[in-house]
Amino acid sequence: MSGPEAAPRPPGASAAPAADGTTPAAPATPLHPAVTPLAELHRSLSARLDTAARAWLDQALDEAAGRPGTHGPISVWELRLAEAGRRCGPAHADAARVLILHAARADLEALTRVYHQGTADERRAVLHALPHLVPGPEARPLLEDALRTNDTRLVSAAVGPYCARHLDAHAWRHAVLKCLFTGVDVDRVTDLPRRARGDGELARMLGDYADERTAAGRPVPEDLHRVQALIRPESATPTPATDDHRDARDARHPHGKES
Repeated sequence: MSGPEAAPRPPGASAAPAADGTTPAAPATPLHPAVTPLAELHRSLSARLDTAARAWLDQALDEAAGRPGTHGPISVWELRLAEAGRRCGPAHADAARVLILHAARADLEALTRVYHQGTADERRAVLHALPHLVPGPEARPLLEDALRTNDTRLVSAAVGPYCARHLDAHAWRHAVLKCLFTGVDVDRVTDLPRRARGDGELARMLGDYADERTAAGRPVPEDLHRVQALIRPESATPTPATDDHRDARDARHPHGKES
């Protein structure tokens, strides 16, 4: 009687170590394309891919860097973005796409085109690539678009390093609230402790949201209390600016502009 069949390996994943130890096991820690330096991202991703996926990635990067021409109306590297999930596996596709975008030297125009014409997976990769490719605030409209959706994977990608650097206080507070509304872990918000510290207006908005949840008989997200603890409201002074008062009013109707 034959033994049980081995479970199929996900596309792109490294094989289990052989008896002689010649095939290394893939690292267990997840890759975070937005915050990992690109050289390190490339090394880590290559170590996790099987031989075929690694060869495909190397070819895709070479094509993007050396022959950024078109295949019909679409650049070759854009075709590779579409293939990344199938070639490298869903777990590694974000990292592969970010590396391809960087190799192609994608500018804001190209990133915007990929974001608006691509799949949700490709849009997420563009958001992860922003801190590596766009030094200034010009790509804010892409963040704002992602934060208007209820796609938690897009919201999670949108609150990374680019958001921390370039969203003003008004928009950033709403990004934090969006995480609470949609259930995105606030640990995904880059630089949250620094930006939240002493933000009395954010504390007030969180308090209003908690009151509304309680009045409606709904649980208050645990992450809300975590953010409140970071703010240290005893040392914060609410900001009286008109825009901040609009923040609080909008927070009471978080989905008003998302339909």
